[in-house]
Amino acid sequence: ERAEGKDIAVLFNGKRCIHARFCVTQDPATFLADVVGTWIIPDATDIEYLCGTIRQCPSGALTYERRDGQAEPVPPANLITLRENGPYAVRADFSLDGERGGFRATLCRCGASKNKPFCDKSHKYVGFEATGEPPTKKGPKLAARDGLLAIEPELDGPLQVRGNLEILSGTGRTVAAVQTARLCRCGASKTKPFCDESHRKIGFRSA
Repeated sequence: ERAEGKDIAVLFNGKRCIHARFCVTQDPATFLADVVGTWIIPDATDIEYLCGTIRQCPSGALTYERRDGQAEPVPPANLITLRENGPYAVRADFSLDGERGGFRATLCRCGASKNKPFCDKSHKYVGFEATGEPPTKKGPKLAARDGLLAIEPELDGPLQVRGNLEILSGTGRTVAAVQTARLCRCGASKTKPFCDESHRKIGFRSA
């Protein structure tokens, strides 16, 4: 879905939306709640405020194209935050399964999403439990915190991540700083967020 304004176009990808509602609560003039038909009015809000609101969309369902050519800034550090009993929140310059994915996404870690690898909020309905505050994993600091982060969903297995990455707790504490990791997405690992091969034991299917 694409909404054209005078100075900006707002793009919406419904397949990635998790209804976090940052848009309708932070900018109700542009993003109209509970309406039939057109619900994005780009010219209703100052462009800088609108862009700031869009950049809060955790799933990356909302993006924008400015007429002046200013693009969304690249995150200065690649971050994946662990949501309590919920998904991985990605803020990074990343590729997903070989295709550029933008700078924001919410990826399933409960194993139940019908829209894998993206979250569809199934964790709320299957009783998924996973702490957002796992223990800190000691290790050397990263020499660089940015660069392309490659996320490869393994068939019936975890998310294979390559690149500079900081994994954060829900409160912002650094859980691990890594350049490669296999992150659980079956929901059964006993070493979350890291894979412990539990997907093989439970017969996890990624499609």
